Amino acid sequence: MMDKNKLAKIKILKNGPYLITGNVPLAERIIVPKGKIYEYKNGRELPQSEEYALCRCGQTKNAPFCDGSHEKVGFIGEEKASRETFEDRADLFEGPALDLLDDNRCALARFCHRKDGNVWELTENSDNPNYRAEAIIAASECLAGRLVAYDKTGKPIEPKYEPSIEILQDAEKEVSGPVFVKGNIPIESSEGFTYEIRNRVTLCRCGKSRNSPFCDATHISIKFSAK
Repeated sequence: MMDKNKLAKIKILKNGPYLITGNVPLAERIIVPKGKIYEYKNGRELPQSEEYALCRCGQTKNAPFCDGSHEKVGFIGEEKASRETFEDRADLFEGPALDLLDDNRCALARFCHRKDGNVWELTENSDNPNYRAEAIIAASECLAGRLVAYDKTGKPIEPKYEPSIEILQDAEKEVSGPVFVKGNIPIESSEGFTYEIRNRVTLCRCGKSRNSPFCDATHISIKFSAK
């Protein structure tokens, strides 16, 4: 895993696409409801490459890949997100047997909802072992990385991910979702700044996020559909 992390990288090109290098696996996943929770189904098979460029402007006709449309439409890809660390940005929610950090970077993928309640309710009632376990699942499945569960020693509880990228589709909302980046892949801004390296994060691909380069769920409100 360490070797892959050293090779894998995402470079944001100024007013252009995300350039991915290091032979990062690429897949399409479809978010679907299953009772009161959500799960993934496999989508289309996507071509694999040592290096590839993913659309950031939302206008490509060859989704998820860049086709140069950003130049035709005059895309302005200003990066507006805070460069503070997650722990500096996040609010702390303390439960009896589990704590939760929440930085409010939401992709509205809804994995924080479980059959017995949402992640905040479950954390509040984490003295119940079943609710504690469900709270950990709810936090860990937050693909935007908004939510991280911490045990009472202050240790974060994270799923183990290999470096990979998933292009999301949201069947219930009938929209195309963000780019799900997994496994601590460095993301370098167009100015050369490397954002805090995280296990899971979502990048905008509709071109309209107010928190770019990260997803803020605008793809849902604008009914974004990648062609």
